[in-house]
Amino acid sequence: MRDYEEIVAFLGEYGPFQKLIFLLLSFSVFPNGFCGLSIIFVGDVPDHRCSIPANLNLSEAWMNRTIPLVPGDDPHYSKCSRYRLDVIVNLSETFPDPDLVNMSGVEQEPCLDGWEYSREQYISTIVSEWDLVCNDDWKSPLAVSVFFTGVLVGSFISGQLSDKCGRKVILFGVMVVQCVSGILQAFSPNWEIFCLLNFIIGMGEISIYMVAFVLGTELLGKSIRILFCTVGVCISYAIGYMLLPLLAFYIRSWRMLLLALSFFNLACIPSLWFIPESPRWLMLKGRSKEAEKILKYIAKKNDIIAPDVLFSDLELEDMIVKSMQSYSIINLVKTNNIRLITIISMLLWMIITVGYYSLSLNTPNLHGNDYLNCFFSATIEIPAYTASWLFLWRFSRRFTLSGTLLLGGALLLLIQFIPLDISKLTTVLLMTGKLATTCGFAMIYVYTAELYPTVVRNMGIGVSSMVSRMGSIFSPYIFYIGIHQEFLPYILIGSFTALSGILVLLLPETFNHPLPDTIEQMQNIKMYFITSSLRIDSNIFPTDDRLIA
Repeated sequence: MRDYEEIVAFLGEYGPFQKLIFLLLSFSVFPNGFCGLSIIFVGDVPDHRCSIPANLNLSEAWMNRTIPLVPGDDPHYSKCSRYRLDVIVNLSETFPDPDLVNMSGVEQEPCLDGWEYSREQYISTIVSEWDLVCNDDWKSPLAVSVFFTGVLVGSFISGQLSDKCGRKVILFGVMVVQCVSGILQAFSPNWEIFCLLNFIIGMGEISIYMVAFVLGTELLGKSIRILFCTVGVCISYAIGYMLLPLLAFYIRSWRMLLLALSFFNLACIPSLWFIPESPRWLMLKGRSKEAEKILKYIAKKNDIIAPDVLFSDLELEDMIVKSMQSYSIINLVKTNNIRLITIISMLLWMIITVGYYSLSLNTPNLHGNDYLNCFFSATIEIPAYTASWLFLWRFSRRFTLSGTLLLGGALLLLIQFIPLDISKLTTVLLMTGKLATTCGFAMIYVYTAELYPTVVRNMGIGVSSMVSRMGSIFSPYIFYIGIHQEFLPYILIGSFTALSGILVLLLPETFNHPLPDTIEQMQNIKMYFITSSLRIDSNIFPTDDRLIA
């Protein structure tokens, strides 16, 4: 009996319809590039100091002395305390010249009258508007963690809903919710509402990416599938990422910035009217008439005459049988083969995602201009995604992904050996390490999609993505560790990235293998182990469904 690829072979690989779907689905992912990373500017911390009431009638010289100087390798004025104002007023009346007074013995107090924020870079951020500094400085990174918690939940829910209800309906619904939430967030009255909407936006962000990714994988032919999953989806994401610092440079108010970004979400919604449901998914649900109608529509758009009979009686019967089968998350761990793939996949996704987002969110801590650093961090993803496409197109999945991650981990580990006065070399290593991590980030999506069959593909990607977000929730705090040990974040990220490069070698190869539709077909994919370094007890891992080489 023919598989799906044989049934739709008459449509061609890259006709007018496939080109349109390629562009529309890629464009739908465009807003994802700035949804999760807008916090780089929206939540940045401007220079600040304690506010001093103007009614104290202090001279300019005494006003400049109200803030204590914090000694150390990098002396700076305190951002969270001031000298007691009643003492300062008394001293100013006795000593007109503050240079005559030794301030070391003057008692300090917290910023009881709030803070004054520099407007040199921003008109406002959520930090300056809601005073998320000093004792409340934990709230800004927590807002990012709340976003990734939404991503975690969205990964789980959208995968199952998409497999049960259909790809297109979930993609359309999530886009509408994402657009409305983005606009409402720009009018958040407080930090709590901002976080709630950030949670919803996080759910939408990953849902759009995953469903568009899977829908494109199933609508497009084998020869163009890899190009879509890397150059199409990922570069569209990178362009959205590049847009963020450009808009942030000209729009310095966080509310106006979020409002401007939300309109790009709105612009994507009309494109969905031209995107059909996945015929592959419809066939597995036993909806052969709908699938046939869509396939004939595609043939018409490609100026191809479709066969009078698309499905044989045997194939129709097989569709009915398959449609009666239900699949749940249990199917991802039902056999030894799929269980091992799921466990390793989850570990890989977690490590790669934490590395990617930690390095991306670290942009404000780099030397130089924040906007240029963010733009370069985004731009470097273009060659990363292009390279991932070339690698996936021509070479082994396992060895290419493994080599990329090992290289990225090694470069990040090298940073600790760079002298502090050569900051530019550190930035180069960091950006190159991010390039390798980004390359791996793109590859893991394609690799996972090829490992899982159609019946649980969205669920498999969703569960892997969900687990990875458990780690990315903590990614905003990774570089806070650097307060105690500057290079420890790079050591942690580099070590785990290198470890993930080794884990990849335990997965089966999918290069030049047909995309599986059922779990039975998936079990034909063999799991390869390097016996020189790992011995497997055949009583624990039966060899009847895999090849041990």
